[in-house]
Amino acid sequence: MPIRAPRRYGYAHLIAAICFSIQALGVGTFIAFGVFFNPLMEEFGWSRAAISGASSLAFFLMGLFGVIVGRVNDRFGPRQIMTVTAILLGLGCVLMARLSSLWELYLFYGIIFGMGLSSIDVIALTTIARWFSHRRGFMTGIVKVGTGAGQFVIPLSASGLIFLYGWRWSFVLIGTSVALILVLMAQFLRRDPDALPSNRPSETVDCRRTAPATDSSLTLSRALRTVQLWTICLVNLCLVFCLMIIMLHIVPHARDLGFPAMQAAGVLSIIGAVSMLGRFVSGLIIDRLGSKAVMGGCFVLLLIGLGWLQFAHQPWMLYLFAVIYGLAHGGCFTAISPLVAEWFGIQSHGTLFGIVVCFGTTGGSVGPLLAGHLFDLTGSYQPTFRIVTVMALVAWGMLLFLRPVKNR
Repeated sequence: MPIRAPRRYGYAHLIAAICFSIQALGVGTFIAFGVFFNPLMEEFGWSRAAISGASSLAFFLMGLFGVIVGRVNDRFGPRQIMTVTAILLGLGCVLMARLSSLWELYLFYGIIFGMGLSSIDVIALTTIARWFSHRRGFMTGIVKVGTGAGQFVIPLSASGLIFLYGWRWSFVLIGTSVALILVLMAQFLRRDPDALPSNRPSETVDCRRTAPATDSSLTLSRALRTVQLWTICLVNLCLVFCLMIIMLHIVPHARDLGFPAMQAAGVLSIIGAVSMLGRFVSGLIIDRLGSKAVMGGCFVLLLIGLGWLQFAHQPWMLYLFAVIYGLAHGGCFTAISPLVAEWFGIQSHGTLFGIVVCFGTTGGSVGPLLAGHLFDLTGSYQPTFRIVTVMALVAWGMLLFLRPVKNR
């Protein structure tokens, strides 16, 4: 039976719900690694730099393989690639239960889990960009709220599981559950509305809400020759360098200040909860003012938060930082995918967004590793926080001078 416009419209919302869940489960599981920091240090005596290195490797491979995932998605669609990467993600977590040496940490978490992460951003956000155009910012914001939801729920859940069952069984339970859910949802993914059968080409979902024709899109070769693409890549590199240092090291920093384990994990969960508001509001504003304006505003909030963090030493002060930072964090991550779609179109969005993500994950992989190394040398996160502030200023400056592509 042909699928008519109302059914396609309903399927678009199913796609949005699936992409929301992909972001929640994938990013939430990755961010929860910060909760495992102290148990790993206590059992094995590894340094923060050594443990950060595994997370950095996972994040780097997420971006590196994300370029391949984006290219495959542009050509063949997301279902098969999402299924494979979901299995790798779960396998990496399950294997952590038999962890006994540092090289295994890098293999299980850094490589296998990192490859599994590669589709979390590219598949979810590229699929949304293809299914929605008029409300692309709003729908991207809704999907990115899933990231905040995952950051709020999964670290707290991981902390509770570690208390009840220990860190090894916690990895098994989280990895198995997340992989099964992702594999199931992957079977319902479609690249765009045209992937659904229909007797009449005109029977697409409401044109105001879904992907338009791509005749205004830049070709991949043309986009790769623009200064704007590589500027966005550098902005994302600096941005994610800053954001991932905070996300991975804020829990150990809180523990150093004397916070109990659950209270320290609560800082991370507040960031996740507030970032949901940031993602939702930024998605609404993107459709009105554009992605660049939203990112600029989020950078201002980020700089305010980073300045405050360097003086925060009491619980209420760190919680206030979490609120300010959460708004900036959510808005910045929401704006990247719509920015690529606005300036280059959606014909090669998966590949282009994969490249931008790869630059971001490169910065995000170096940042936490550097932060761990500096802490091991100085016994403090203050030098790291100053470096993060400078990098955020550099990224903000590059964004301010960014101009749209001419003769689009």
